[in-house]
Amino acid sequence: MAQSDPAASRKLLHRRNISVEGYQRDDGLYDIEGHLVDVKSYEFHVAGGSRPAGEPIHDMWLRIVVDGDMVIRKAEARTVARPYPGSCETITPHYGDLEGLRIAPGFSKIVKERFAGIRGCTHLTEMIGTLATVAFQTRYGSAESGTDQKPPHLDGCHALDTHGAVVAEFYPKWFSQKS
Repeated sequence: MAQSDPAASRKLLHRRNISVEGYQRDDGLYDIEGHLVDVKSYEFHVAGGSRPAGEPIHDMWLRIVVDGDMVIRKAEARTVARPYPGSCETITPHYGDLEGLRIAPGFSKIVKERFAGIRGCTHLTEMIGTLATVAFQTRYGSAESGTDQKPPHLDGCHALDTHGAVVAEFYPKWFSQKS
């Protein structure tokens, strides 16, 4: 990463990779699939033994299926590698409780209520927000233009302020002058 100050001499201890992909399905739904992998650069002790350097401590998947209204129609989690075998993976079926939720304002609050603390896995729960963002990128990147509804991402960040220059240029139908 290019920073303004060069990094001090250092040694990598931990790497987390999160990848999320969005797919349009033939049935008109969207699959959003996240994968999280944590590795250490040294041997790491876990329940029942240790993991060699570079072998995943966490290897977890989360997939949601959303419809055109951003309602989660299906959710599934899978834990491949974990530090506490026999315990960590027992929470994965609970992520099916995402089904029926709509990715819209208030979604993050509901997720925190359902999956915070001992009601979830920290790592899987952290991925939900990223999957929700990618669901929007996937859905509205492929949505037909010409709709009469305001795109839901407008007013969702500084650049997409409906009173700003970006919206004036790229979404003129939704631009409005500040009063």
